[in-house]
Amino acid sequence: MKLKLFTWVVSSLLLQGISPTFAVTTNVYSTQFEAAQGYNINLDLIGQAGWFGSGTGGNGLLSNAIPGQGQSAYIGFEAPNPTDDSLVVWKPIDFNAVAAAYPAVTFSTQMQIQDSANGRYDIFRWSIYNTQGNRLFSLDFDNDFLDIGYLLDGTNQVVFTTNKFVNATTYTLTVTMNFSSNRWSASLNNVVFATNQFITTANAPLNLGDVDAVWLVNQISGTNAPGNNYMVFDNYTITAYMPPAQVQLMGRTGEGWSLLRVNGQSNSRWSLDATTNLANWTAIKTNVISGTFYDHVDTTSAGLPRRYYRARLVP
Repeated sequence: MKLKLFTWVVSSLLLQGISPTFAVTTNVYSTQFEAAQGYNINLDLIGQAGWFGSGTGGNGLLSNAIPGQGQSAYIGFEAPNPTDDSLVVWKPIDFNAVAAAYPAVTFSTQMQIQDSANGRYDIFRWSIYNTQGNRLFSLDFDNDFLDIGYLLDGTNQVVFTTNKFVNATTYTLTVTMNFSSNRWSASLNNVVFATNQFITTANAPLNLGDVDAVWLVNQISGTNAPGNNYMVFDNYTITAYMPPAQVQLMGRTGEGWSLLRVNGQSNSRWSLDATTNLANWTAIKTNVISGTFYDHVDTTSAGLPRRYYRARLVP
């Protein structure tokens, strides 16, 4: 009975001893629209610091629109030319996440929708494009009904969520995209309003071209009738990361060896490390993941009262 109890304790400690690994993150693009970053509050946003635009109408920079954030960007307010029904502004990113081995990408920005004073209400949108110019999906903020919706590629049908927004309220919009699994999710102030949606439903190339701020002008009887509402945004940030590998205990041999599996991104290289005290780690196997995992038998674990493992990304 003593031997069986000892064996169970070892197995339990091994199960508990799988140390978590952490995502490896890289900054793809970030701006706070400040003067120190080359932004002039007296000029349109389009044409500054590599920002492009399509259409006409109000766009530029505001001071203290979001409390404590200095300068912020905006689109809207000033009516576009009568023939223009939209204004789009974007910063080219051109990031192939899968090829760069950072398949998971997060876009975040602080934003607020300021209401109209002329009784007309527009839609503000964030659209994600690939480098080929295909719109992959969009997030809509309808200032008429204060609805939040999304639009996938291959369709013109907006899916309205049950979530609402409030004018003149600052939100943090976060969009997570996994280009290797073709999925995205989005939240507003950490409240998820869309999850596990397809990045593309039309087999478009899976890469990130740009994340666009869009103003869609209200129409009355087919004629443009823009509101003087506008969208403010700041702390526009795109990061990419390698999802962390996970170490899985598959079992133990009769000799007491640990059967281990490292699950992770294909073609990424991970060191499998081990320790008995969480202070001194030893690399026991380094390998490139082929497919979705690699296996290893730890022949040095027999007889140890405790053993902890972790996966560590290596060049």
